[in-house]
Amino acid sequence: MAPSTPPGYAAAVSDRLPKRDRRTEDRKLLQAIPYADTSFLETDAWRALRIVGEFVDGFDALARLGPAVTVFGSARTGLGDSAYDAARRLGAGLADAGFTVITGGGPGIMQAANQGCQEAGGYSVGCSIELPHEQSSNPYLDLDITFRYFFVRKTMFVKYAQGFVIFPGGFGTLDELFESVTLVQTGKIEHFPIVLFGSDYWNGLLDWLGTTVAGAENIGLTDLRLLRVTDDVDEACEIFVASRIRAAEARATEAGERRTGAADRRFG
Repeated sequence: MAPSTPPGYAAAVSDRLPKRDRRTEDRKLLQAIPYADTSFLETDAWRALRIVGEFVDGFDALARLGPAVTVFGSARTGLGDSAYDAARRLGAGLADAGFTVITGGGPGIMQAANQGCQEAGGYSVGCSIELPHEQSSNPYLDLDITFRYFFVRKTMFVKYAQGFVIFPGGFGTLDELFESVTLVQTGKIEHFPIVLFGSDYWNGLLDWLGTTVAGAENIGLTDLRLLRVTDDVDEACEIFVASRIRAAEARATEAGERRTGAADRRFG
């Protein structure tokens, strides 16, 4: 029996909504052709301030989270799906290991991870996004923040997490996957495991990356090592625990080297 699809996802959003409901803040910012009322051209400076304010609000709300893992996956995953159960168990396992769980705050995989985290006594966070259709936040959030702009929200996912778990999903999930692996590949972030959960779902993509993309020399085969694939919730949790330990050891080593260097300069 196919998992149920949450309301609002059965058809393309742009096909179902009247034009007046499609004007999210992202769409207004990127609009190439002005509306009949072009007064918005005079508000770009205020829009820039709104963007800055959204960054500030996000930083202020999330800065004290401590160790956290962001979980991505389809909003369409139903309650009876095995992936929903796995995400719920993962959320609980991460909470038991001392991690905050961050998701996009919506239904499906996001709800499952938040639910598992909250039920296990962990701190459950949702970074929701303004969309041109109604998508309410799931009911398992200790902290729910709503963003207007995708790029601000995506910054929060990366800045305040020590790793990602990517469950099966669609374009949004793939977007987050490739952005995160690009940041690791280019050295923009460190100590950042990226775990793909569900080998049957992800192996086709990995095979394509390893043959077609690597064969065209657009990536190196070593780049694929940045992605870990598992079907085991405990293994996924252990990856993040081990990464947290390595990061702590690296910070301690760096601090020791700084103290040694300062002493050498002082007494050398």
